[in-house]
This record gives sequence, C-alpha cells and structure tokens, in this order.
Amino acid sequence: MMKNLIAILFVGLISIGSYAQEKVAKIEFKTDIIDYGTIEKGSNGIRVFEFTNTGNAPLIISSVKSTCGCTVPKKPEGPIMPGKTGEIEVKYDTNRVNPIRKTITVISNAETPTVALKIKGLVIDPNKTSVLEKKEKSMIEQ
Repeated sequence: MMKNLIAILFVGLISIGSYAQEKVAKIEFKTDIIDYGTIEKGSNGIRVFEFTNTGNAPLIISSVKSTCGCTVPKKPEGPIMPGKTGEIEVKYDTNRVNPIRKTITVISNAETPTVALKIKGLVIDPNKTSVLEKKEKSMIEQ
C-alpha cells in the first residue's frame, strides 16, 4: 500500500515538473527592421517596434540596449501577459546628418532570450547644398 502511494506521488511530482517547464513566454515582433527612409534633420525620430507574447507565461523584458547613444530605446515596465501586445519605443537623434544603421538588443525571459532589432535610414540637411553646387554658384557669380 505504501509503495503504491509513493509511486503515485512520484508520478504526480514528475508530471507537475514537466508541466511547469512547458510554461514559456514567446516574443514575436511584427517586424525586426524599421526603415526611416530619408528624413530631414530635426524631424521626429521616434518609431515603435510592436510585439506579442505568443507564449503561455508572462513575458518580462529585462533590458533594451542600443549600439550607440544616438538611439534611445524604451522598454515596457510591467510583464506582458500571454496573448497581449507591447511595444519598444526607439528615439533616434535626427540632428545627426548621416546614414542610420543601428541595432537594438532586447533581452527577456522569452524562449529566445535575445532579439536584435534594427533601424536604418538616412538623415539629410535640406539647408545644406552640396559642395559642387556651391562651387558652381560662386563661379557663375564672378
């Protein structure tokens, strides 16, 4: 009788243990690349990466880091419950006139704990004409 009870308890514990391991958060982004396209200096640099927790456990984003200080990512504060969506806001400093090629690393408790998001584009200054155009103008004016 005692052996049967121990066997039943043991089987019960094993099934509880394996059940607990099946609970997992999954992070699924709508897109992992945002293309700013060509934007003017000083324009709105905020973009949003949307994601869904497609798992069956709460998703906790522990950190969001950028490869450069010109890009400031913002993570959700609380856990994202299964089936719910969240967003990671990225603010790029558009006062820097140059091509945008940055990576944002998202670290969470999801099945894939590290996800790399990318932003790309080009910031131009519409007030600055090229050196060639200026040279031509000065030659015409002489």
